[in-house]
Amino acid sequence: MIPKTYNEVIDLGDGRSISIETGKLAKQSHGSVVVQSGNCMLLCTVVSNYKAADVDFLPLTVDYREKFASAGRFPGGFFKREARPSDGEVLTMRIVDRVLRPLFPKDYHSETQLMIQMMSYDDSITPDALVGIAASTAIQLSDIPFECPISEVRVGRIDGELILNPSLAQLKESDIDMIIGASEDSVMMVEGEMKEISEEEMVEAIKFAHEAIKVQCQAQKNLVAQVGQKEQREYEPEAQDLELEEKVNSMVYDKVYEVAKQGSSKKERGSAFSEIKEALMAEFSEEELEEKKDLISKYYSKTEKNAVRNLTLEEGLRLDGRKTDEIRPIWCEIDYLPSTHGSGIFTRGETQVLSTVTLGTSRDANIIDMPSLEGEERFYLHYNFPPFSTGEARPLRGTSRREVGHGNLAQRALKGMIPEDCPYTVRVVSEVLESNGSSSMATVCSGTLALMDAGVQIKKPVSGIAMGLITDAESGKYAVLSDILGDEDHLGDMDFKVTGTADGITACQMDIKVKGLSYEILTKALAQAKDGRLHILDKLVETIDTPNTEVKSHAPKIVTTILPGDLIGAFIGSGGKNIQDLQADTNTTIVINENEDGEGVVEILGTDQEGIDKVLKAIESLQFKPEVGERYEVKVIKVLDFGAVVEYTEAPGNEVLLHVSELAWERTENVTDVVNLGDIIEVKYFGFDPRTKKEKVSRKALLEKPEGYQERPPRSDRGGKPRSGQRRDHRKRD
Repeated sequence: MIPKTYNEVIDLGDGRSISIETGKLAKQSHGSVVVQSGNCMLLCTVVSNYKAADVDFLPLTVDYREKFASAGRFPGGFFKREARPSDGEVLTMRIVDRVLRPLFPKDYHSETQLMIQMMSYDDSITPDALVGIAASTAIQLSDIPFECPISEVRVGRIDGELILNPSLAQLKESDIDMIIGASEDSVMMVEGEMKEISEEEMVEAIKFAHEAIKVQCQAQKNLVAQVGQKEQREYEPEAQDLELEEKVNSMVYDKVYEVAKQGSSKKERGSAFSEIKEALMAEFSEEELEEKKDLISKYYSKTEKNAVRNLTLEEGLRLDGRKTDEIRPIWCEIDYLPSTHGSGIFTRGETQVLSTVTLGTSRDANIIDMPSLEGEERFYLHYNFPPFSTGEARPLRGTSRREVGHGNLAQRALKGMIPEDCPYTVRVVSEVLESNGSSSMATVCSGTLALMDAGVQIKKPVSGIAMGLITDAESGKYAVLSDILGDEDHLGDMDFKVTGTADGITACQMDIKVKGLSYEILTKALAQAKDGRLHILDKLVETIDTPNTEVKSHAPKIVTTILPGDLIGAFIGSGGKNIQDLQADTNTTIVINENEDGEGVVEILGTDQEGIDKVLKAIESLQFKPEVGERYEVKVIKVLDFGAVVEYTEAPGNEVLLHVSELAWERTENVTDVVNLGDIIEVKYFGFDPRTKKEKVSRKALLEKPEGYQERPPRSDRGGKPRSGQRRDHRKRD
């Protein structure tokens, strides 16, 4: 018997809708839902253990996978099976996790696994715009404790008109591509890229998204009402001791406040805070420590956080002594690494990033092979965050989700400034060498320096800044912090990264940890971010104001030319022999791609201009077409019994037969009586000879006829034995 299903439909306008359905699939999970828009279908399930894990955090796993079968495709690779998640899938996991995690109870520590699978694909739908509502609805249908429904939508803008959940085709025309996550009363997450829009335009797009999210949150409530609201499960909360909390606070608050007020370095204040904590622990007996050591540590951390926040709200001071809108000292350097194609160092306070640029051909493009997206990236950025950058020793377990996310943010910040006609594939690698506050924004800055150092003609330099926020609901006080430290990121209420040129925003990433952040505060944060961003941009321009006009001498030069489609095969040669020999002879890399018109787009990459010129000459030679009646200089490259093979000196490799009868007016018994190997002579071009079906050139046509010379009659007018064809014709006439 088919189970009863429950369904709620959300109208998006323009004939589009989103349906959320439950009751049919995956009923042993604690909550499951199928979300559909067009032909795109996502299955989302959530399961949370009833017993808490022995940890002091929420062990939440968000997993998003796109099944190749959903698009009627086979997975690539040898095993023909979906393997590790792609970067695109990891980025989707992150945008869901960042909105959900703050809404679980702070003391809920049960292993929780949320799985989202794309089961059917529609090329007019972007599936990552549906994952937020899928995840939230699955949780709402379960008994897992959770604060309120949320959703996420994508916003685009074409010709000034904001669009909800645009298609991939629409995004190509859009100057905004943002995903916004929110509950009914609070915006919680913003991530996206823009084409140099203003701060006011960005706020307008967020407001537009929030109105749509409110409708989607209400739809979830309607679906839950149809099914029947489950009572949230009971779980064992963390132990609390209010008396102990007050005692710890009274013992260390003033001491922590004084250390925070000194404006010391990360290492100095870390050492001072450790001494305060050790002295606190010494005040308790061994029995008390054995029983309540974890609680004491927890209450100390809470006190430290409150003291630092109050210092900023009450005195406008920060941990390192700066004012709220002050940027840490900056120094930059380019051309630091002698063998890379470009390099740049950006150091801001205790954050340092070294970026490199590598230039290549289209063969070096980053291939994207996902069910929902196929293509290639001719500009891409990789971000590495080793443990030594924070003074730690940790296991190395491959590229983390955080590294993928931070690298993607920096890539989106810069990619709009790469010219459309840039002939290179460009790879930027960010090596974080020190980190105390927004290494992703330092990556944007060092990436800009490295690109200009490499001679990539970027349209404009890009800088980035990380903003923070501290609020007090009771007093209504708040402080917007420019260029936040790592500690301020942890203790603050907002982490807001924004990148851009002098003319507008190119990318952003925002996570808000407090409910009901007003648009007034958000607008102020954006305005303050702009001031900081422009200050940092000035420092970059002081180091290098325009891209180098040429790539470095050891970097490859790339030249692109067009080859007619009917000559591609001849250029490549049988089995690729011609092109392979040419690459070996010129020490170049040659790549041929066919364009929409069927022409060959030839990319020639090499460090030696002479080799590149030689390849260009070979391509010109292949396309050389002599004109009828013109005279050309040729070189004898082969002597035969019936003539000489010659090549045009202006088009080496372009050969033609000079027949023995065209060498001279006199009868020529031996070809070598007139020309020899290596001789350079002039000939006249007659085009295709209809009798021989071959090209005809003549030397004698450029010579004067000898005195008394008589033309020999055509063969058919001469006596002698007729040709076989003629003989057969006579028989037919008889």
